[in-house]
Parts: sequence; C-alpha cells; structure tokens
Amino acid sequence: MNRIVTKRFSVNVYELSITRKNFCSNAASRVSSSSSGQSSNEHEVKQNFTDDGHQYDVAIVGGGVVGMALACSLAHLPLTKHLKVAIIDSNPALVKRNCINKEDPPDPRVSTVTPATISFFKDIGAWQYIQQHRHAYFGKMQVWDYTGLGYTRYNARDVNKEVLGCVVENKVLHSSLLSCIENTDFRKTIYPSKLTSMALLPSSSSMGVDSTLSTTALFTKGRLAKLELSDGKSLYAKLVVGADGGKSRVRELAGFKTTGWNYSQNAVICTVEHTEENRCAWQRFLPAGPIALLPIGDRFSNIVWTMNPNVSSDCKTMNEEEFVKTVNHALDYGYGSHPKSSSSGGRDMFSWLRGDVTISADECFEVPPKVIKLASDRMVFPLSLKHANDYVSKHVVLIGDAAHTVHPLAGQGVNLGFEDSHALSRVIAEGVAVGSDIGEVSLLRKYEAERKPANIAMMALLEVFQRAYSVDFGPLNILRAAAFNGAHYISPLKKSIISYASGEQKMPLPLPFFS
Repeated sequence: MNRIVTKRFSVNVYELSITRKNFCSNAASRVSSSSSGQSSNEHEVKQNFTDDGHQYDVAIVGGGVVGMALACSLAHLPLTKHLKVAIIDSNPALVKRNCINKEDPPDPRVSTVTPATISFFKDIGAWQYIQQHRHAYFGKMQVWDYTGLGYTRYNARDVNKEVLGCVVENKVLHSSLLSCIENTDFRKTIYPSKLTSMALLPSSSSMGVDSTLSTTALFTKGRLAKLELSDGKSLYAKLVVGADGGKSRVRELAGFKTTGWNYSQNAVICTVEHTEENRCAWQRFLPAGPIALLPIGDRFSNIVWTMNPNVSSDCKTMNEEEFVKTVNHALDYGYGSHPKSSSSGGRDMFSWLRGDVTISADECFEVPPKVIKLASDRMVFPLSLKHANDYVSKHVVLIGDAAHTVHPLAGQGVNLGFEDSHALSRVIAEGVAVGSDIGEVSLLRKYEAERKPANIAMMALLEVFQRAYSVDFGPLNILRAAAFNGAHYISPLKKSIISYASGEQKMPLPLPFFS
C-alpha cells in the first residue's frame, strides 16, 4: 500500500465561464414536465431532450455501478426520493438494457462485494435483483506466501457470520441497480451523452434568493452549476456528482488536484473453469504481485493476477494450454513449496495471545482447485494509485474512482465507492431535512470528513502490502511469515482483520487479509 501524501494543494475549484446563450425555463414548467410519470428510460430521454436548460437537484456524471448506487440510495431514502436527478453517461446499456444469459460463461470483469456492501444493496432494494443472476458467496479465504513460510485462513464462522463476501459480475451489479431504480417513481432523467464543460459563478452577495427566479438567473447568482453535454444539450444542477471513474472529467473541470503514481504492474483478469465448484477465495503473494482465484459460481472462478507489464503481454498472447499451465504453476508449487500446516508450532508460539480459538485456526493449508480450461478472453489493465486532495467544492463532489483509485490486491476499490455513495446520500438527506442548499460546501464537508480518512487508511494499508510482498529478502520473508502465523493463530487479531475487510470495522490493521 502506498503511503498517502495528505498535503493539500491549492485547488482552482471552478471554471468561471458564462455562455451567451439564454434559456427560458421557469420553475412551473419544470414541475409540469417532470410530473408526467414516464415509465421507460428511452421515453424520458426523448422528452427531456426537447427542451434545453433543464434544472435538477442532483446531476450524477457517470452511470456506472457507483453512480447508479447513489441514485438508488437517493430513490430509497424518504427525504431524498422526491429529488429531481439527472444521470449523464454515454454507455448504451443505460438506455437499452443488455440481456444477461445465464448459460453464458461469467464475464471476466467481476467485483468482490463485502458484507457491508451486501447490506447496503439490500437496504436500497438492489440485492433481490442480483439474486436472480449468477453470483457466488464464499465463507472461507486462504492467503499464503510464495516462500512457503506462512499462510493464514479465514472462516466466516470465526465472527459468527454466514459469508465473508460475494463475487458478482460487474454487468450483473449494473443491471440490478438499473432494475432497482426503474421500479421506483424516482424522478430521474438519463442523458446518453458526455460532459464537455462545466461552469459555476461566484455566489451573489445578496442574502436571499427568490425561489421564483429563472434557471438562468439562479445560475448567474451562483446557485446552480451549468453543464454542457457533447450532443449540444445543457442542464443546471444544485449539486454535480463526479462518479465518472479514474479519468474523471468532473474532477478535471472542477480543478481538483490529485496525488498518486502509476505502478510498474498490470492486472491480468479472466474466467477459468474447474472440474468441481470452487467455494473458497484464494490469494497467493508472488514476487511480482499477488494472484487471486475467486469463486464465481458453478465450476467457474475469476483470476486476478498482478504482474510485470512485459509478462502480462506474454500471458495475454500465449495459447490457452500454456496459460492454464502457467496459472496452475502460480497457484501450486511455482516459486516455492507449500506452507506446512502445523498443529503445535505456530499455535504454541502465539498461545498467550490467542484468546478464544477460532474455527479456522485448526484448518490446514489446502491446495487450490486445479484450473482445467480458460473460459473467457484475457484482459489486461495497467495499475495506478490516485487520490483527490479534496473531495468537495461548492456544488461539486467526487465519489468512487473519481476520488480514489487503489491497488486491486484486496478487491476493495468498488466497495470504497459504494461506501462513498451510501455516505453522500445520507449527507444529502441531512441537508434536505434542515432545508439547506445541498450544494453548499459546509454540508458536503461532512461527507468528506467521513469518507476521506477511511479511504486514505485503506489506500495506505494496501500500499504497505504491495511493497512488503514484492521484495524477496530473507529477513523480510521471515517477518512476513510471522505476520501470516499471527493472523492465523491470534483469534482477536483475526476477528479484527475479518471485521475490517468486511467493512464493519473502520480502523485498519497492518496484517494480511483478502476480501
């Protein structure tokens, strides 16, 4: 995990520009046009494109899983379900739904969602749709080192839980969130377009604002942000949410500064098949980066393998038989022997710290299931770390990868984004409850105060692991083995690690985990 530099840079927050084009939409006509109750996305898009200058409470730029989770959360909360929301994304899937065929092999792009995320999805009504498609709960995890000096196992029953997580295809997450929001009377409009420019004027010095003022007048007084789209349309919003990923256009236009770097690593992902169903999440730390084998349902698993860029190119182009052999080599005896299960040594060493013995402390090391077949294309992604020095400015807020991107070794990136969505929806509801402007910095800072420290802590922890497990050095190898054994045998420590990885505990612990 990287050490996160938290020094703030001076931020040029606003792009101060005024266009000469006039828009004549008043509040009464906006209410009339939004109350017709369209049931389909395509109809909503068509109707709203007939007029320029529409005003919204919230404009979510980015209709991926994090942006859609925010929309669903706003639709669920009693205080925010009346808000008028625009969702801006050029992804055709937002307007024309793709059919998910259960007979097809799993897509290689998956997410490991934590129990905290599952609870959030249940609260907003989205989990019921995920259950209609392929997904895989897992109750066990095994993490070990390539040196063969140490391993640790986790079991959901260690903390009286049924599962440690669930692996879900990204397309299933997205489709389920879409189904969730479509089955509400939430006043949303989807714009299948891209954001090209954003403008926000300084606030007027006048104390009050007449609610009957036109949209253009409110913009002139600095009460609304103005968004220009790639198809020539314009809209205004009290709050603009940047949920548009690591290359966020909102972040760029709002002038947020970032801290980060590129790793000299790529991630290779794909779907593989076994002879029997996999019910455990596996992760092995190799010299160039970790390899994870995640259950995805039936006899399929997902591979996430971090490696050097030149090696990733070879893995993408080699034939299937050679690739399968390479994967099994990385998950089995490659680079070093299996850790030896011990019924006394490690347990006796940490006996004075153990407390109540966990179930998994008695579980021996297991060899992962053998891969027999490649079941999808191989995809390669460069890895980087990036963190916005600030998450909020007047009328603008960042969530998900637009605010932070992390190393994938613990599968936590999307879960951090869902926690952002959950926290921001609560803060917006709080603003609505007291009648404040939901775009005011003083309100949005509450979201930043909750999420920024938590995200930085996770990023720092992941950076420590990334660096510690990429060095092959005798004394360090012994220290790593001690950390694995401690995580395996010290019950209070193991329970804390599971709670943190599950999203239930907020303070990190400097020991290996995977979720």
